[in-house]
Amino acid sequence: MTQFAELKAKAAATWSSAPWEQAAYMLAPIHLHLVERLAPQPGERWLDLATGSGAVAVLAARAGARPTGVDFAPGLIDAARRNADEKGLDVRFEVGDVEELPFEDASFDVLSSSMGMIFAPDHAAVAREVARVCKRGGRLGFTAWKPGTGFSLVTDKYRPPPPPEAGDSDEWASEDHVRDLFGDTFALEFEDVGFLFAAEAGGSLWERLTYAVGPFKALAESLEPEERERLRREVVEYIESFGAEGVPGDYVLIRGRRE
Repeated sequence: MTQFAELKAKAAATWSSAPWEQAAYMLAPIHLHLVERLAPQPGERWLDLATGSGAVAVLAARAGARPTGVDFAPGLIDAARRNADEKGLDVRFEVGDVEELPFEDASFDVLSSSMGMIFAPDHAAVAREVARVCKRGGRLGFTAWKPGTGFSLVTDKYRPPPPPEAGDSDEWASEDHVRDLFGDTFALEFEDVGFLFAAEAGGSLWERLTYAVGPFKALAESLEPEERERLRREVVEYIESFGAEGVPGDYVLIRGRRE
């Protein structure tokens, strides 16, 4: 049992409680960008960390790689398997914790994560496991939201604070933080990316977020009716304040080569 076992069990159940595959399209340009930067080659063993509904693993398989996707949420792994099966692709998916990966040392040529592993609470454990299972000369690529973008500007004030000892996902957008974690094992490159979520009516997007995104759904359901209505109103106003431009969701894409 890890230090954060209870926290992660609750998060896994939360993500399993909603059909994330019906909202994952919102991140499709980020998935494509990440896979393009990692330049998959036929036959490469590829591990997608915190795979969600399997979007990145599916793209890697289409390019000829041999992907495995892991996620701590059984409901997401079920969705990922359906996703690959519907597309006729041979992708292996397993329930697994990015802080304790169930694989041998130096098992993979490529490791990826799209807005996934950054939410694990023990950053040092994630970095150790990534370095352990990546072959010498292997490639790493992952994305991290920049602080102050996306929907968290509105929602964070309604959430209880995480345990003080848990790592903050915002730290992964810091070059210094990533170099502290990976600088001894990977040669790193950083790319700042401007991104806009596709514009959508605020009310429609609120309905999708609270139906298909587990943490968003759980937050809304945890609030008393008046507070939930206040959150809904603030989210809708925030979305619509950007008009046809769409909500900004800038991110950093980090690539590394295992030394």
